[in-house]
Amino acid sequence: MAALAPTTPWTKGAKDDYRVCGVTTLKVDMHTERLIIANAIMAVVTLTLGGIAALLIALTRWQAIHLLDAAWFYRLLTLHGIDMLVAWVVFFEMALLTFGSTALLNARHAAPKLAWAGWGMMTVGGVLANIVVLFDPKNTVMFTAYVPLKAQPIFYFSYILYAVGALITTSTFFINVVVAKREKRFEGSLPLVVFGLMATAIIAVFTLLEGAAAIVPAFFWSLGVIAHYDPGIYRNFFWGFGHPAQQVNLAAMVSVWYMLANITIGIRPLNEKFSRLAFILYLFFINLGSAHHLLVDPGLTFAWKAVNTSYAMYLAVLGSMMHAFSIPGAMETAMRIKGHTKGLFGWLRDAPWNEPGFSSLVISMVLFGWVGGVTGVTIGTEQINMLVHNTMRLPGHFHATVVGGTTVAFMGFTYYVIPLIFRKELKLKKWAQWQPYVYGGGTALLSLGMITSGLQGVARRSWDITFAGVVPGTVNLTLAIFGIGALIAVVGGIMYIAVVLVSIFTGERKEAATILVAGGEGNPLLESASITEEQMEKKQNQPKGTFVLVFAFLVWFAVYYLANWWLLGRTWFIR
Repeated sequence: MAALAPTTPWTKGAKDDYRVCGVTTLKVDMHTERLIIANAIMAVVTLTLGGIAALLIALTRWQAIHLLDAAWFYRLLTLHGIDMLVAWVVFFEMALLTFGSTALLNARHAAPKLAWAGWGMMTVGGVLANIVVLFDPKNTVMFTAYVPLKAQPIFYFSYILYAVGALITTSTFFINVVVAKREKRFEGSLPLVVFGLMATAIIAVFTLLEGAAAIVPAFFWSLGVIAHYDPGIYRNFFWGFGHPAQQVNLAAMVSVWYMLANITIGIRPLNEKFSRLAFILYLFFINLGSAHHLLVDPGLTFAWKAVNTSYAMYLAVLGSMMHAFSIPGAMETAMRIKGHTKGLFGWLRDAPWNEPGFSSLVISMVLFGWVGGVTGVTIGTEQINMLVHNTMRLPGHFHATVVGGTTVAFMGFTYYVIPLIFRKELKLKKWAQWQPYVYGGGTALLSLGMITSGLQGVARRSWDITFAGVVPGTVNLTLAIFGIGALIAVVGGIMYIAVVLVSIFTGERKEAATILVAGGEGNPLLESASITEEQMEKKQNQPKGTFVLVFAFLVWFAVYYLANWWLLGRTWFIR
């Protein structure tokens, strides 16, 4: 998104059902606007349901409170996984794919009826999944639904319906891009953000097809059409869906990072080819990380496990580290061009911290990289994984990536969707300014409480940790940190939902006059197009502070990684 797509006349013969955004100067197809609104609404609804389940689960895992009985704990754990790991993020990502393939290209939506069909299937599938999990006592499987445990046929059918709907909506992204290219809506390569969303869509297709390979046979098995379903085959295909689903989130989240940086600061990427290469590395290597779920499974060779959880996966990690330099580096350069050149970190001190898009971006990057990314790569190492995979360290990791990274970024982006797409005045602006800090801080405590509890052997997905006998006394402290963090994160979630609902239902219907939520002069989104190569190459505008931050991150990465090997070496004493 270094420069906005040119505003050119609408294709001859095409229906002129669009409006021109006065802030971004982009044409917004009205089908696009309505589809974004529909997907965003369903995203917020499922986030609300998943958040309620999260609160009750946290108050149960917090052993001192232990709120729910076992049956309801596991039922809500399943619901939480479906609504948060699948429904909330995928609905939001469908809105992003719709936005990226039309508005960001100044293009029309070429297949709106197909997109509405996909949205309808996703909605019905999501509703069915919630109903069967909450109200069918015979449906006793968890989110993963591991064979040979058998769910009700409607459970698998809801998965299939949702996945097919998502696949249809994703296909409209490719259709829109092809039509936009044919109608000359853009020249040359796709804009960087749309390129990132293209990577998102490609990974999504692979992920959804893997899910179909796991769930469709399970559906027929539950109906009795198939007599036997091999658990090893199911697990292999399921994690071809379950883990890559989070890589869809990763690619979408990074695309949103670039958008938020452009909206709030007005960046020009340091090197677009560098950023595009990072997305390409995701396409080829990111899904290999799913192998760490299969390390104890029979039938897979040691060589297969070692390659997939180490050497090849590191190339995907390299992609993330490239983005981790490119985005802050572009932000620093843009701030220095604007005159914030004092010291290494004057640009960071003077950054718009009261702008929720900026604070969401920074918090998302810190939680995703410094907590989720470091712990994820460490857990993906085979020897360490064998020890910690079924402890609370694993949910501590993915709560930092998905809840702390993806969700915070999506929340921050929502505050700009409301005035620009919903065309409603954003209400409760002070809440919006504080919400990323509250939610991000709570999520940080939640993840750290989980990770430190897991270090002491607390099992994941366990209703009661006392059944195995005596547990370390410090577990009560770390579980309290986890529980307090969950309560703070829920407060942040309530603030987000309140801002969204109050704005949509009571905000004045009007065209946006500025892109900045917290106020301020200028339009960083449009100003970014005026940044020149000469300005970026000047010595005083070089991203020196970012180099220091990246080096600090690498030191932290090395210390944490080596500390885990040290702990592993102390697991079994040889005397």
